[in-house]
Amino acid sequence: MPRTARKKSCKQIYHVMLRGINKQQIFYEKEDYQFFVSLLERYKEPCGYEIYAYCLMGNHIHLLIREGNEVTTGDIFRHIGSAFVYWYNIKYERVGHLFQDRYKSEPVEDETYLLTVFRYILNNPVKAGLCCKAEEYPYSSAGEYLKGINGITDTSYIKGMYNEKNLKEYIYQKNEDQCMEMDETNRKRVTDEEARQLISKELGGVIPAIGKAKERKGLNSSINRLIRAGISIRQLSRLTGITKKIIENALE
Repeated sequence: MPRTARKKSCKQIYHVMLRGINKQQIFYEKEDYQFFVSLLERYKEPCGYEIYAYCLMGNHIHLLIREGNEVTTGDIFRHIGSAFVYWYNIKYERVGHLFQDRYKSEPVEDETYLLTVFRYILNNPVKAGLCCKAEEYPYSSAGEYLKGINGITDTSYIKGMYNEKNLKEYIYQKNEDQCMEMDETNRKRVTDEEARQLISKELGGVIPAIGKAKERKGLNSSINRLIRAGISIRQLSRLTGITKKIIENALE
C-alpha cells in the first residue's frame, strides 16, 4: 500500500516529531541529549533551516522548524537521523534502527497555530510530569525564551510577536493544547504502590530513608530511570522525601 504524501506548508514551517522504534527509549544519558542537539546545530547552515522550538523527551522528539529552499524536511532528518544512529550504535554497542521509519509532520500555516505548537512543545515535559515549569527542563528551547540562555534556537521570529512579559504569560497560560499528541500525555499513571515497588527495586533500603541519601553514588542515574519509568517528579518527591529541586537537578 503506497504511503500517503506529506502535506506541504506554503510557509515552509512544520511541526516535526520523531519517536523511538517500538516506542523504545532514545536518550539515556545527558551526553545523548547533548549530541542530538549538536547535530541540530551542525546541519542548520548546510541545510538552511531555522529552529523555532524543540524538545527532546525520553523516547521522542518535537521540533518546530522552517525548512530552507534547497533541502526538504525529509532530507534534513535523514542527515540528522543517520548521524545520530551511527554514533548511538557505536556508543551502546548495538545494531539496527533506532527511530520509527517515518517521522511525523504537520504543516503550520498561520500565526495562531504556530504559537499553539510552540507552547505545546515547550510544555511537553511539564505535561509529562518531568518538571514544574518549562524552563526547568534542560533539553528544550524553553530556557532560551524564558531565561535568556544562548542556544541553537532562532528565537527572534516568535519573540517578534510578543514583548517579553506577554510571551512568558502566554507560555505559562493554562491550556489544553493538542498537536500530534503522543502517548506521554495519555500514558497510564503509575500508582503509588507501583511507584514504591519501582523505587525499592531501584534504590533499595527503606523508602523513608532514601531522601537522606543525597550523596549516594549513582543517585542521579537512579532518579532518571525512575522518572523514565513513569513516576512524576511530584510523586517521587512525595514518596521518597527527596526534594523536587534535587530531582530536577538530577535530570540535568
